[in-house]
Amino acid sequence: MDFTWTDEDAAYRARIRAFLDRELPDNWDEIARHGPGSPEQTEFSLNFCPKLAEEGLLIPHWPEEWGGAARPPWEHFILGEEMWRAGEPRGAQYMNVNWIGPVLMKYGSDAQKAQYIPPMAEGRAIWCQGFSEPNAGSDLASLRTRAVREGEDYVINGQKIWTSYAGLASTCFLLAQTGGAEGGRSGIAIFLVPMDTPGIEVRAIPSLIGHGDIHEVFFTDVRVPASCRLGEEGEGWSIISYALANERVGIPRYEMGTAELDAMVAELKRRDAFSDSIVRSRASAAAAACEAARLQVYRVVDGRARNEPPGNESNLARVAVIAAEQAVADFGMDFLPDAFSGADHMSMLSHHERAIVTGIAAGAAEIQLNLIARRHLNLPKGA
Repeated sequence: MDFTWTDEDAAYRARIRAFLDRELPDNWDEIARHGPGSPEQTEFSLNFCPKLAEEGLLIPHWPEEWGGAARPPWEHFILGEEMWRAGEPRGAQYMNVNWIGPVLMKYGSDAQKAQYIPPMAEGRAIWCQGFSEPNAGSDLASLRTRAVREGEDYVINGQKIWTSYAGLASTCFLLAQTGGAEGGRSGIAIFLVPMDTPGIEVRAIPSLIGHGDIHEVFFTDVRVPASCRLGEEGEGWSIISYALANERVGIPRYEMGTAELDAMVAELKRRDAFSDSIVRSRASAAAAACEAARLQVYRVVDGRARNEPPGNESNLARVAVIAAEQAVADFGMDFLPDAFSGADHMSMLSHHERAIVTGIAAGAAEIQLNLIARRHLNLPKGA
């Protein structure tokens, strides 16, 4: 395999960096410190993403029909890497770019596409995903939120938890059971629910990972028209599988980790504290973990570029990214602990907080390891 970027790829990366240098304000680290679900960064993204769109750098991988340029998967990941290296100024809108928009293009009705895709392409839409529940985190087949058909409507009752960006989102990509009492994968359906629908209550969950990033969402007799359903009843699981294949490797967190590790090493050198062999060894191990994660993700991107069906590689990539993020965070806490308080190193603190949820968001690490054991290693249950 040739690991050298083409001249075109290098020029594209340079173009993105030049845009970021021009458009990110001097106080960007302070804005990003609040978290992607905060009012501060949400407001910023609703100004920044339209500029990205005008520059052709928000959805270049989307089809031309929907405002994109049908650019190849590699450019999509170059864009993602540069955004995450800068601290992800797209905020919550990365979900629209990476997977919600493409899912709607594939499974949405003409009316749903016309309603929801143009605002995403313009950089003016905030969504949240209603997946996890108190008793069904990464085990989506155990969902208890129910959508009962009543004539031309569905009535939804249930609860979601750890819902990112729900406080400021306009629409929820909601999973609910429509089948019988037995539930399971076959009864899951997906609904595109406006967050201002009567009966929806959002409660912020105070946390260490950002201001306003995660919430509980309660649905009490929420009535939505059947036209809000995405696809058919019982088709939800196949749609989710398609969506998660995009989500789980669509967040190149290793790039932010690499940038912060470089900053940590530079700070230790400034303090004349990088000569110890243990410190240098741990830094090398964290750097190697980031590069391993990068190559695992590149393996998945290469498969997409070749139009190969998704396989176990995305699960392996997720675990590699988790390991890399935790290695960088642990290195910082062990050898530069004072950087994670105060206002002198806000980007390091932001990275640390995001690293906390790396092993939970987009599929918990334990679930990924179980999938690898079964599907990749062919181990029996309980082995």
